[in-house]
Amino acid sequence: MKNNTICAISTAQGEGGIGVIRVSGKDSIDICSRLFTSVTGKKLTEMKGYTAAFGYVSYNGEKLDEVIATVFREPHSYTGENVVELSCHGGIFITREVLRAVIEAGAAPAEAGEFTKRAFLNGKLDLTEAEAVIDIISAKSKTAARAAISAKDGALWRRIDSIKIRLVNTAAHLSAWVDYPEEDIEEITAEGLNNTFKECMFDLNNLLDTYDMGRTIKEGLDTVIAGKPNTGKSTLMNLLSGRERSIVTDIPGTTRDVIEETVNVGNVVLRLSDTAGLRETDDTVERIGVDIAKNRVLSCGLVMAVFDSGRELDDDDKRLIEIIKYAPVIAVINKTDLESKLDEKYIADNIENTVRISAKNGDGVEELIKLIEKIAGTENFNPSEGILANERQRNAVLNAKNSLNEAIEALNLGMTYDAVTVTLEEAIENILELTGERVSDVVVDKVFHNFCVGK
Repeated sequence: MKNNTICAISTAQGEGGIGVIRVSGKDSIDICSRLFTSVTGKKLTEMKGYTAAFGYVSYNGEKLDEVIATVFREPHSYTGENVVELSCHGGIFITREVLRAVIEAGAAPAEAGEFTKRAFLNGKLDLTEAEAVIDIISAKSKTAARAAISAKDGALWRRIDSIKIRLVNTAAHLSAWVDYPEEDIEEITAEGLNNTFKECMFDLNNLLDTYDMGRTIKEGLDTVIAGKPNTGKSTLMNLLSGRERSIVTDIPGTTRDVIEETVNVGNVVLRLSDTAGLRETDDTVERIGVDIAKNRVLSCGLVMAVFDSGRELDDDDKRLIEIIKYAPVIAVINKTDLESKLDEKYIADNIENTVRISAKNGDGVEELIKLIEKIAGTENFNPSEGILANERQRNAVLNAKNSLNEAIEALNLGMTYDAVTVTLEEAIENILELTGERVSDVVVDKVFHNFCVGK
């Protein structure tokens, strides 16, 4: 039989101020009391929940470290079980020694994500809230953190629960009206059903529309800085990254490979690439860089095409415009501190989003950030509204939408309410899978597979 009580190091393993060993399960307080001695003599088994004591951990007669032991009693803990957290001095050796002592005293090593998995299984979190925990940990920007925290607080659950309640109530009404015709139950009309289904379909479509934004917020936007040599691409790269990442010279063709950096710009994370200048060239090495740059431009999520305000448009510029004009693109007219010779009307006629900047001086950067947020779809982002954060959630909503669409078609074809109820219940099943109220062990294991061990 698997040990009911688990333990793991819950802080990053390395040198630090403190290291925390988390112990959760029925016997966690008893196990830790075998190791912990408080300076006051009070035992962990005598302590109330949400209380802490200072003392030391000993094993086999040897004092391992001074610690603060914090007790959380079921069900008022993160996992819903008895939990003890031992906060010792940070460091790889000390935290591992304390962890080893806890294991020797009777606890089992936790699996990846097992603490949060237990919180889900014990009803402390729904599945979308549990998934938000790993998103909080892995957030790369303030926006991603806000979205994950809102999901952890139930923003997505509230949004989907509103749809679920309407569909469940409708299914219950349908079943009662069909099964008990002699009872005084309000008659169901096809028009009433159709209105409810279409309202829920509208809400499901709106939820699906948040997926791309959610992915962008969470994973970042693959962005390429493109343009002819010496238009200021590398200067723009350095400006956005806040440090000298690309070499800046007056020599055309200096950047021959793709230089990459992840940066926070406004409320968007950009996976930024500074590519070789796009031009016709006889230099073999430079031509390889140009070909790589062209491929990146065609496959990325955003192109920032840089043009030199001090030079007239030439064939290389126009070829670039033809390549990118149907992609998500911002035309960045750079070097606006110099006298303009550029045909800006030609650019504006082909590219909708255009901004004038001086990457050297930093002028126009705020306008550029606003355009980036517009294209990323995050300019009016409100994390409290709830967004889809991963493919599992999107698939569940998409399946619910498809089932609901079948219910609408069955209704319009004049099929019996029994047939309508079958597809309606399929839609409800998909929504319940999203929240985890009805989900297979395989799905649950997959959700928690990517968690760190201590969470």
